[in-house]
Amino acid sequence: MKTTGNTILVTGGGSGIGLALAQRWHDAGNKVVVTGRNAAKLEAAIAGRPNMAAVALVAKFPSLNVLVNNAGIMNAEDASTKRDLSQAEATVVTNILGPIRLIDALVDHLAAQDGAAIVNVTSGLAFVPFPKAPTYSATKAAIHSYSVALRI
Repeated sequence: MKTTGNTILVTGGGSGIGLALAQRWHDAGNKVVVTGRNAAKLEAAIAGRPNMAAVALVAKFPSLNVLVNNAGIMNAEDASTKRDLSQAEATVVTNILGPIRLIDALVDHLAAQDGAAIVNVTSGLAFVPFPKAPTYSATKAAIHSYSVALRI
C-alpha cells in the first residue's frame, strides 16, 4: 500500500488503534474518513485536521481507494457456563459481518481505483485465543482467514 496520496476510510476511527492510524495517515498527506458509533469521538478525531471527515459516502469521496476495517468490540465472557449470548452475537456481527458487508459495499468501487487496498485489522488472538474473550478471539481468526481468501 502506498502511504501518501490516498483517500482512506477507517472504521472505528474515533478511538484506539483506528484513531491513531487515521491521524497518522492524515498527517502523512492522505485524505481520511473515519466512522464509528460515537459522534463526539469522531468530531474530536477530526478536529484541526482539514483533510479528515467523519462521513463515509463514496459520492462525497469518489477518490476513496483504501478501506481499513478496524472497528471491533471485545467483551469478557465465561464460556464454561450457560449465558446470555447477546454480547457474543453482537461481537460476531460487528467484528465479522461488519467488515464483510463494508468490503462488499465498496469492492467494485475500490477495484476501479488506482492503488486500492483493503486492510483488515485483526489480532494475535486470532492465533493464540484469550480464554476470557473467546468470541472476540474467534472473530479475529475469522477475519484473518477471510483476508487471506480475499487476497487470493
